Amino acid sequence: MKTQKATYQSSLPSNTRNKLVLRRTRKRFNPRILLDRIIETTAIVSLLFTGFAGVGAMGCWGMEIATSSHYWQQQKSICLGAMLIGFSGFFGSALVGASLSIRQDKF
Repeated sequence: MKTQKATYQSSLPSNTRNKLVLRRTRKRFNPRILLDRIIETTAIVSLLFTGFAGVGAMGCWGMEIATSSHYWQQQKSICLGAMLIGFSGFFGSALVGASLSIRQDKF
């Protein structure tokens, strides 16, 4: 990340002005950092979602065995589908992140 440094001189007497130089760094907006953080957040959220959906599927599976109800079988199928979507989101974000890093390295 490149930062621009600006030098400001105050209106102090000349003997003090030479000793005192105020430096401020101004950060520029970098869309690359924003894109990397979005991809990283998407990967983390999709893995968490996959884990919670898996716990839900296991709970529904246990209830299906205990009650022999088709309702819990449908709920288990919904949770397994949600796990598949979450895992696909993780793989998709990992693939996009890897392709962007390869493009940046210019292989």
